[in-house]
Amino acid sequence: MPSTTINEMTQREWRELGFFYDRDDDAKEWRLIGSKEGLQRFAHAMQKYVAKPGNDLISEHEHFGPYGYLEVGTWTTSEITDHWIAGSLGEIQRLALTVISRLNAVSVGDCIYLRAEFAPLSPYDLVLKVRDDLYDPAKADSACW
Repeated sequence: MPSTTINEMTQREWRELGFFYDRDDDAKEWRLIGSKEGLQRFAHAMQKYVAKPGNDLISEHEHFGPYGYLEVGTWTTSEITDHWIAGSLGEIQRLALTVISRLNAVSVGDCIYLRAEFAPLSPYDLVLKVRDDLYDPAKADSACW
């Protein structure tokens, strides 16, 4: 069982990330849950990834969150798998802009499904679940309480 210090650090990392994520292998979905502002941080993180020199090389990647298993990377085609969300830098930038645009048009309680727009042939979907502004992503992680 993690110590109180580790749990508090994990909670802080979720809050800094701005959203909670999990992967449901039965449903074949990456689920990102947060307020509109929190989910926009995901879009901004993808934009930072795109802007970082060297990330245009195939297989470059970055891990997000306290456990680091959400991965965005550079690949020859756009794909969402149990491993990562990947594509060319242009496609990742387009996904980031799609996330921002779609978040501007939804309400609390809505879900945004992104596979069809980003990587329609992928085995996994990317689902954004919109919560209210008071949503605390750390509270969704039962392992750190």
